[in-house]
Amino acid sequence: MSIVQSLILGVVQGLGEFLPVSSSGHLLLCRIFFGIQTDTPAMKMLDILLHVGTLLPVLIVFRKEWIDMILHPVRNRTLILLVVASLPTLAIYLLAKKLFPQVNGFSVFDNGWFLGVAFLITALFLLICDQAAARGRKGGRKVGFFQAVVMGIFQGIGMIPGVSRSGSTILGGVSTGLNKSVAARFSFMMSAPAIVASLLAEGKDALELGYAKSIELVPCIAGIIAAAVVGYLAIRFMLRIITRVPLSWFALYLAILGVAYLVLQLTGMMNVPSFAIPASATVI
Repeated sequence: MSIVQSLILGVVQGLGEFLPVSSSGHLLLCRIFFGIQTDTPAMKMLDILLHVGTLLPVLIVFRKEWIDMILHPVRNRTLILLVVASLPTLAIYLLAKKLFPQVNGFSVFDNGWFLGVAFLITALFLLICDQAAARGRKGGRKVGFFQAVVMGIFQGIGMIPGVSRSGSTILGGVSTGLNKSVAARFSFMMSAPAIVASLLAEGKDALELGYAKSIELVPCIAGIIAAAVVGYLAIRFMLRIITRVPLSWFALYLAILGVAYLVLQLTGMMNVPSFAIPASATVI
């Protein structure tokens, strides 16, 4: 992979992690159109590292909250809520691994066959989120245990490439009474334990299987830096516009993208995979 391609993937990761458009879906889309095989050890490892790149801006933007968690881990309410939110996500992850056995170490969704539908699902989520926010008017300003659990469930759904993690979790928060600003802040903070857990779980597997050897160091570093810088700008941007700009604009973009992708699937153009679960996968 060239440095330019890695930079583009880093920019896509930085934008997609915090804009409600799905970073994993857009990374997969870029690789398909670059003609890069999506389910390879190199791509698996690069995905993990690009997500680590977007962990850095989360730590920077919410540094006061993280410092307080470190200093007062027992009485810090936000830390407790993040743990609570992570539990249903973990449960869904473990259940999905049983229901959808991996194909050669990769998820059955990793080749992009479900991507168009997933983009449309996110578009629907964002439209519902705007409607829920409008009905709730100002909404609540404090995350509770119920909101954390629901947002954790939606974060689990957002593990499918093309289904936005941030968009799903913001919907989970707004649908349980939070205003969009509070839901977005907690959603972005939720990404930190999710990324760390992914790094520990998938990173361990990747190292044991020798995936790290397939990574090109310079392009990888370039991608991580791009993901971190763009991710920081994306967080700041979303926190500024979240209460002023309807998410339906992102929904429109994703609806067009999803329909276009499905058309390419139906016509068999541009090496887009057909709409079918990989033959070697077994769904229970």
